[in-house]
Amino acid sequence: MPNPLNFRPMPEAMPGAPASTPAPQLPVVPRAQLSAARVLVVGDVMLDRYWFGDVNRISPEAPVPVVHVQRQEDRLGGAANVARNAVALGAQAGLLCVVGHDEPGERIVNLLSESGVTPHLERDPALLTTIKLRVLSRQQQLLRVDFENSPAHEVLLAGLARFDELLPLHDVILMSDYAKGGLTHVTQMIAKANAAGKPVLVDPKGDDWERYRGATLITPNRAELREVVGQWKSEEDLLARVTKLRAELAFKALLLTRSEEGMTLFSDDGVLHASAVAREVYDVSGAGDTVIATLAAMLGAGLTLVEAVGLANRAAGIVVGKLGTATVDYDELFH
Repeated sequence: MPNPLNFRPMPEAMPGAPASTPAPQLPVVPRAQLSAARVLVVGDVMLDRYWFGDVNRISPEAPVPVVHVQRQEDRLGGAANVARNAVALGAQAGLLCVVGHDEPGERIVNLLSESGVTPHLERDPALLTTIKLRVLSRQQQLLRVDFENSPAHEVLLAGLARFDELLPLHDVILMSDYAKGGLTHVTQMIAKANAAGKPVLVDPKGDDWERYRGATLITPNRAELREVVGQWKSEEDLLARVTKLRAELAFKALLLTRSEEGMTLFSDDGVLHASAVAREVYDVSGAGDTVIATLAAMLGAGLTLVEAVGLANRAAGIVVGKLGTATVDYDELFH
């Protein structure tokens, strides 16, 4: 059976609280090696819109601050941010998604053309392109407003057909699920990728992980994993729950991201814990996007899973020091 993650034996973490195994020496991947990696990101895209302004008074209508907006900034969000992260590291990234025929949809098209991501877009005239509008003052988020609905069935079927065409052209498949409906056919996509011998990485959402059956690697955070396996009482209990979950759903590996506690990798080769390396935590939004994009890019470049996790952990430590859905570029990661 092919081994799409190129596993090598890894040391076991000690029982008890997350124990850091000795960090392996992380490789410096040549730019040319990374530029050959081809990642296909499939999932829900959104526009992250930021309004920046000053607060100098309270509204006379209600006890809320009045924000005098002075600057607006738009960024790619969701699966688009994942693809942008892969490109920033130097990999090739295609993006298969659905957007509407509206102003935020056109803005996403323009931002993608600037980012270096290869777009494979299905357009749905009835879809409201998802927007997450954040209002900030003095680097503090005051409010978030979401606009969204779900894409039509016919558009999603067209996306599934496009997936068949794109699959042979990519080395790693990355499913970025934000529960907006773009991954309705994720189970079929994973089965097709497995049949083609391509590793499938999944950033999950919700408590129905049966739909991700057969994924090579799934990357939940603590809250997402707890929603599926329940609250664990110890590291031994966590290991038992994850082992049962992996056996039931045929996941080759699971990477648990634990915020300030770092991340823990569970596979048939054992358990590996990597401590957080953030120097200053400024904003954790989008950190999961950076982690899974780094994993995909490094696996596409031929690194082992252990090496890819180490570099993803380093990338997470860099990106949380930035505001909003940011990226980590090649020079930041390797210098």
